[in-house]
Amino acid sequence: MMWRLRLFASITLLAMFGTSLAQAAPRKIVIVRHGEKHNALTLCSLGTERAQALAAQYLSPTSPMSLLRNDPPAALLAMTLHTVETARPIARAWDMKLIAPPIGYIPIRNNRYFNAKLNVVNRDVARDLLENPRWHGQTVVMVWEHFHIASAALEQEFPGEQVTLRQLLHLDQIKGVKGGVPTTWPDSNYNFFWILTYDRPQDIVPSRFEVVRQYFAEPYANLPSNDWGAPEPRPANSGCS
Repeated sequence: MMWRLRLFASITLLAMFGTSLAQAAPRKIVIVRHGEKHNALTLCSLGTERAQALAAQYLSPTSPMSLLRNDPPAALLAMTLHTVETARPIARAWDMKLIAPPIGYIPIRNNRYFNAKLNVVNRDVARDLLENPRWHGQTVVMVWEHFHIASAALEQEFPGEQVTLRQLLHLDQIKGVKGGVPTTWPDSNYNFFWILTYDRPQDIVPSRFEVVRQYFAEPYANLPSNDWGAPEPRPANSGCS
């Protein structure tokens, strides 16, 4: 409950007051992973540069490359320390508030206890996105932790629960996706977007699923853009873990 209060204090969340909500999905959800990390506290040089590049190009309010051009997001969401660090330049570019839970400001720990807390965050956010009429017709950007976007391992660790966005946003039910939506977001990939489009607000299954690969222009053209599942080529002095 504290997470919910903190997360939506600035955006009038009806659900927090027990209001019965109709299904009201956003028009579009843009999902991107955080930048490359140095350790549990900070991004490495590549990750910091990727965060700046996202704000300047793909998630910019002005760039011709922007996925959000003429489509200002209604909210910019983050969930962990690395996602917060990645999202901050984007929030500054749009002069908008970054929304993140309290757990998003402490170092991430890859253990069952910490993952269980993030599972709760994921469930609360997904439920709000699919049920809160505030999002009807809006675009929402999620800078997210890849284990909670799609992970067969996490789903196996918590059987019988809904823990990934793939489960919670019903991505396995999207029709027309060749090979289906991936069950796992690879550890080596920081360079893709998943874009979900909803034709009707009452739909809980996206009508379209699009994958966009990041190919940055100068001065960020040096950022790696490896194939899905392939190792990421990194400079020896990047400091990335």
